Amino acid sequence: MAEDKIFADGFLFKKRETAPEWVVGSMSVKVDEAVGFLTSNAKNGWVNLNVNQSRGGKYYIELDTFVPKKKENGSAPQKEVDLPF
Repeated sequence: MAEDKIFADGFLFKKRETAPEWVVGSMSVKVDEAVGFLTSNAKNGWVNLNVNQSRGGKYYIELDTFVPKKKENGSAPQKEVDLPF
């Protein structure tokens, strides 16, 4: 089962339908809330966020909690190739 969504406090994204094609939307940041959210969710100085669209069509910003799995071995053993020369 997927983890619960963690909404990014202090961030608001709105798509701008009447904007030129190169403008996707606008983002507003409520500084006090955003700084608190960023500080509490920072890992190695970074916070990754996703801009998602709800089933109702509204946009929201969510904390990206994806953590890649670590590889057990550095690389798979390579087979020796018998070259004809």
